[in-house]
Amino acid sequence: MRTDEAGLLAEPEADTEPEFHYDPFSYQVQKDPYPIYAWMRENAPVYHNPERNFYALSRYADVDAALRDPATFTNRNGISLEPALWGPQAYKNVFFLALDPPDHGTLRGLVSKDFTPRSVIQREQRIRELCRRRLDPLLESGDYVDFAADYAAAVPNDVVCEMLGVPESDWDLIRFDTDRLTKRANESDERSEETLAAAFRLATYYVHLVSEVRKHPGDNLTSLLCEAEVAGGGKLTDSEIVAFLFLLVSGGNESTGKLIGNAWYHGWRLPDVQRAGLEGRFDDWMNETLRYDSSSQMTSRTVTRDVEMHGVQVPAGVRMVMLPASANRDHRVFTDPDVFDIDRDTRKMISFGAGPHHCLGGALAKSEIRIVLEEAAAEVAEYEIDIENAKRVQSAHQRGFTTLPCRVTRRARRRETG
Repeated sequence: MRTDEAGLLAEPEADTEPEFHYDPFSYQVQKDPYPIYAWMRENAPVYHNPERNFYALSRYADVDAALRDPATFTNRNGISLEPALWGPQAYKNVFFLALDPPDHGTLRGLVSKDFTPRSVIQREQRIRELCRRRLDPLLESGDYVDFAADYAAAVPNDVVCEMLGVPESDWDLIRFDTDRLTKRANESDERSEETLAAAFRLATYYVHLVSEVRKHPGDNLTSLLCEAEVAGGGKLTDSEIVAFLFLLVSGGNESTGKLIGNAWYHGWRLPDVQRAGLEGRFDDWMNETLRYDSSSQMTSRTVTRDVEMHGVQVPAGVRMVMLPASANRDHRVFTDPDVFDIDRDTRKMISFGAGPHHCLGGALAKSEIRIVLEEAAAEVAEYEIDIENAKRVQSAHQRGFTTLPCRVTRRARRRETG
């Protein structure tokens, strides 16, 4: 089943020539970056933005190779272009994401067993329970629901908060502030007062959580981090654990929740996809959304040595942006890449990265996405999105919806027999 692309939210008019300037902090770029990515792949595969002083890779082969080469493209200064999150101090903010092997693997390994496919399978029943706790009252409230805010974004946050030992009464508070961490003004790479206040509240909360867990450890990841010993026999400091919690919560709910909303949006945009998805093709629906419109758009590295790529001299020390979302639309790898094809072989997509920094929570995220869609499909026969009132997230890194209001048609209840 293949369906042509049409009607993307805020997509430029067909006869309007896009302005080919890549600034990930621009709202105009964030509305629909894909025409810009296409131009970059063909005309500037090593794109240079002199105003923000970064280079960018957009072709699949280049992005994939760079992600697998931490010796040339290091994480040591972090993975974000934002000044507050970039530099030698990045470790304090994003923890092991600001490290290269072997240090990266040592710290990542502290929690990796909880994110293996085997561990994820053991957690699936609980994920379903958390889905029903969100979905049932939402559908009972009427046929007009906000799929993104009240369901798609809520479930992944509930899952990761429970894994960390956050009391259930605080789950929505954590999500409220986490959602504000990525919000920026148009073309700004600086945090607003609202964002800084949210970050301060979360840091304060996590410090208190670590203190309580040290006194009363339990069966959760925060307790594991408090008790873990790292190389040399030492233990993580409170500030390191707090940075770890920021990383796990942000990674656990931001990307996954936005991807679920993107899948739902493309199901509305493409009726054949909606029918196939709601009738059971959850993995195909999910995987093609991951390739076609990934919630995670970009990541950054520091170039450690002078390199030449596609005739462009890239000097050591500059920032290099890698665009997996562009790579997933490269015609050199995917036939008709701008078509959402639910029958496509998506195994080569790099939505979860590649190399040593391949997403730790990838297996958990895919399980959550599939289960969230399955549980919704068990109740919803079809749906329409109120696109005029939908709102996209304003983020250089994340693509998706903060609000996705829709009207749903419930499935007829099967009469119980026996």
